[in-house]
Amino acid sequence: MTITETIRKELHTLIDPTYREFHSSLLPGTENILGVRIPLLRKLAKEIAQKDGWREFVETTDTAYYEEVMLQGLVIGIAKMPIEERIKYLRMFVPRIDNWAVCDIFCGELKPAVRKNKETVWLFIQPYLLSAKEYKIRYGVVMLFHFIDEEHIDFILHYCDSFRHDGYYARMGIAWLLSICYIKFPEKTLAYLKESQLDKWTYNKSLQKITESLRVDQESKVLIRAMKRK
Repeated sequence: MTITETIRKELHTLIDPTYREFHSSLLPGTENILGVRIPLLRKLAKEIAQKDGWREFVETTDTAYYEEVMLQGLVIGIAKMPIEERIKYLRMFVPRIDNWAVCDIFCGELKPAVRKNKETVWLFIQPYLLSAKEYKIRYGVVMLFHFIDEEHIDFILHYCDSFRHDGYYARMGIAWLLSICYIKFPEKTLAYLKESQLDKWTYNKSLQKITESLRVDQESKVLIRAMKRK
């Protein structure tokens, strides 16, 4: 039995039918969901990452379930390896992303790797920010969350203003990104929004994400709501 088959068998012991129904409702078009909760997947990923065969698992394209792809991304994020090897696996894995959940959880798992190799990862994600593919550009946008700092904020705001993509999940990524930019750099982001060239839908969705944040005070929310484009 291959490591992939062993993992598949173990996944079947972790199925939660109620969670499958709930999670499937959040991922329209994704039909191969078993229904394994994310904390259990993270626990399993840690176990896999400590096995000698983790590379065989993440390299296989013989995946039958959403959770197997998610696991591959989690293992790539946490397994111990030099940055050159991780970049190789990032490049291999990104084309497999076909929904927002795999994209966002995968990007979040890469936080320690980004922190240790910021410039290398920054250069790596640049082509994805210009991709015509919805989930490749979503990957690039969500990876920008790791770079909302003094050094990169001007680039990020400029990038948002040049953003042109019709994909729902790509545009939602931009809205989410701008909401975090506002939380960390409120004055600079507010000044940008007042002059923004974003399309109306993405602009208004960005305002909505800001007002939904628990980290934004009520007075600021009133101001932001008043900026909505009709």
